[in-house]
Amino acid sequence: MEQKKLQVKNLQISFRTQAGILKAVRNITFDLYTGETLAIVGESGSGKSVTSKAIIGILAGNSIIEGGEILYDGQDLLKIDEEHFHKIRGDKIAMIFQDPLSSLNPIMRVGKQLTEAMMLNGKARQKSARKEFGLHLKLLEQNLNAVNQDKAENNQLVETFNKFCLIATHLEKDYNEANAVAVGLKTEVEELVFLLEKNQKVALVPALRNIRSKSKKAKHYYVVREEELIPIFDEITLTIGDKKRLADSVNVIALLKKLIEVLEVGINRECPNFFRLGFYKFKNPDFDETTFDSVKELDEMTLNYLNNQFMSNFVALGQKGVQNSRDVSIAKKKVLVVKLEQLKSYFLDNNELSLKDIKKMLKPVMKEVNDATDYLRVKKHSIEYSFGISIVHEVKRYFEGLKRNPINQRKYDKQKYKWDTLVNQGKSPTWKVVPPFLVDLELTKGNIIKIISDLIDRYYHDINSKTFDAREEMIILVDFFKEQASRLVYRVTPGIAKTRALALLKEVGIPEPAVRYKQYPFEFSGGMRQRIVIAIALSANPDILICDEPTTALDVTIQSQILELINKIKNERNISVIFITHDLGVVANMADHVAVMYAGKIVEYGTVEDIFYDPRHPYTWALLSSMPDLDTKEKLDAIPGTPPNLIYPPVGDAFAERNKYAMEIDFEKEPPLFQVSETHYAATWLLHPSAPKVEPPKIIIERINRMKKEAENYGK
Repeated sequence: MEQKKLQVKNLQISFRTQAGILKAVRNITFDLYTGETLAIVGESGSGKSVTSKAIIGILAGNSIIEGGEILYDGQDLLKIDEEHFHKIRGDKIAMIFQDPLSSLNPIMRVGKQLTEAMMLNGKARQKSARKEFGLHLKLLEQNLNAVNQDKAENNQLVETFNKFCLIATHLEKDYNEANAVAVGLKTEVEELVFLLEKNQKVALVPALRNIRSKSKKAKHYYVVREEELIPIFDEITLTIGDKKRLADSVNVIALLKKLIEVLEVGINRECPNFFRLGFYKFKNPDFDETTFDSVKELDEMTLNYLNNQFMSNFVALGQKGVQNSRDVSIAKKKVLVVKLEQLKSYFLDNNELSLKDIKKMLKPVMKEVNDATDYLRVKKHSIEYSFGISIVHEVKRYFEGLKRNPINQRKYDKQKYKWDTLVNQGKSPTWKVVPPFLVDLELTKGNIIKIISDLIDRYYHDINSKTFDAREEMIILVDFFKEQASRLVYRVTPGIAKTRALALLKEVGIPEPAVRYKQYPFEFSGGMRQRIVIAIALSANPDILICDEPTTALDVTIQSQILELINKIKNERNISVIFITHDLGVVANMADHVAVMYAGKIVEYGTVEDIFYDPRHPYTWALLSSMPDLDTKEKLDAIPGTPPNLIYPPVGDAFAERNKYAMEIDFEKEPPLFQVSETHYAATWLLHPSAPKVEPPKIIIERINRMKKEAENYGK
C-alpha cells in the first residue's frame, strides 16, 4: 500500500492587498505519496505557487490562512511554530525556485553555499537530539517510578542506560572523527591528483606534508589502520626529501593514487554496533574489541551480552512504564472528551459568542489537553500539540472580526458613496475604493469547531484503539534513544561537507566538480546554476522536493535535461516531488498525478493518463489545445479572456466567462468535483447526469489519438 507523505485538506489562503482581500487558494485538497511526482498545472495567478509556499512555510507577511490543514509526519504545518518549522524546511521539505539566481548568493562561492547548509543542519540536529534524549529518558524514569516502587532499581536502570549510551557515543565519536578525516583527506588528495594531471602549478612539498600530517588523524582500527599507512608515509617522506623524486610527477601521482585506494578501503570498512559495544565496555572496561577479527562475530557476542545482562529486563520493565504513560493519558482523555463535547456544543448552539464565557471554558481545557498528552510516545499527533495555539488564534480572529467588520464596512460605504457622488457629477476620481477587509465570521467559527472536533476524534480513536502494544512501543523508544545518541556525536565537519558537496555536484551533472566548487554563480550558465540549486536542495536528503517552475527561465534543450535530472533523482532517492508549472506538456513524461488549478481551485485531478487521454474539464481542454505540437499544421488555440479577479471571486464556475460550453448553471452555482473514475475527478457541470453531452474539441480528440499512437509505438 502506498504511503501518504503529505496531505493538503481544504486549504484556503487569502492576501491583504491595497485593492482588497484576494482569495488566492480556495478550498483545495490533495495527497502526495512516497516516491511519486504530483504536477500542479495552471495559468499565472491560479494559486499553484501560493500552495507550494504554504507547504514550505514561506508565505508573504500579508497572507491569511483562512482554513485547512497541511499534514506531514503527523503534524499540521500550518499550526507549528517557526522554531519547529525551521527543522523541517530544507531538512525534510526542500524547494527549487524558478530563478536560480534568486536562490544563490552572487558573492559566495558555490562550494561554500553547498557546505553551509550541511553544517547548519548538522548543528541543529545535534542540539535537538540532546534535548529529545534527555526529555524522554526523564519521562521514562517518572513512569517507571509510578509502576515499580523500587525507585533505586528504576534509577539504576536509567543510569546504566544513560552511562553506557555515553560510552557508546564516545566510541562512535572517535570513529566518526577518524572517518571524517579520511573522507576529507581523500577529497583533498583527489583534488591534488586532478591538478597534477592537468599540469597545474602546485606547491607540492607543503601539500604532501599536510597530507602526511592529516593521515595520522585518520588512524582508527575500523577506518585506516597504521600498518596500511606506514609504507605510504615512508614514501611521502622520501619524496619530500628527494628533489629528483619530487620532480617526477608520474611517481607522485601513483603514490597519491595508492593513498586514495587505502583511504577508500578505510572509509567503507565495516564498523561494529557501538550501542552494543558501549554496554560491553561499560561492564568490561579493559575489553579490547580489536582482538575480534570479524565484526559480525563481535556484534553477535555483544548483542547476546546486552540482551542477557540488561536489555531484556530494561524492555520488560520499560514497557510497564510506557503502558502507564498511556493509561494515565487515556484516563484523562476520557474525562476531557466530555468537556470538549460541551465546548463544541457551545460554539454550535450559540449565534452570539461571548469572549468572557469562551475564556472561562477554554483556559482549563487547554491545560487539561496539555496534561492528557502522552509525551513518552515517539509518534506524535499534531492536533494534541497544536490545539491551544490553533484555537486561541481562531478565537482571537473571530472577535477581532466581530469588532472591526462593522467599522471597515462603514468606512467602505462612506468611500463608495463619495466615489459614486463624484462619478454622478461627471468627475473622474483619482483614488480607488478599496473593498473592506471583513473576517468571514462563519468560516472562522467553523474552523474553531473543526479544531475541537479533530481533537475529539483523535481522543476517541486513542480511547477505542485495541492495537496498542506496550512492548512494541518500548522497542520503538529504545530505537529512538539510539538514533538520538548517534545524532549527538555525528558532526558534519568541513571535510565531510566538502566531500558531500563534490558528490552532489557530480550527481546533478556538473563536470569537473573540484574546479566548479571554487567558482561563483556568475561563472555558470543558467542551466548549470539550476543544477547547483538542485544540489543545494538535495544536500539535506529531503523527503519532499518542491519544484516551482524550475525550467521556465531556461531554453528548451536545457529544460529537457533538467526535467530528466529531477526524474532521475526522484527514482534513485525515492523522494516525493511536487512539480509546479504552467505548461501541461512539461509534465507528460514525469508526473504520476496531475492537479489542474484555475482561480485558486483544483478543477481536475487524476493520473497523467487520465488528464492526457481522457480530459473532462473545458479548462484542461484549453491547456491541451494550447500545447505546441510538431505533428500538426494547425494554429495553437489561445485561451480567450483572462482569469477572474479573485478579490471578487465569481459566484459560479470561475472558468464560465471563458468557456464556450458554459451553461446557465455555470454562472449561478459552483460545480462540485464529480468522480469520473477511481483516480479521476473534475469540477464541471458537463459531468452532471442531466447535462447535455459535449465532446472535446476536434483538435483535442486528434491530439489524444496521436499521443496514444506514439505511446503504443514507444512501448513496442
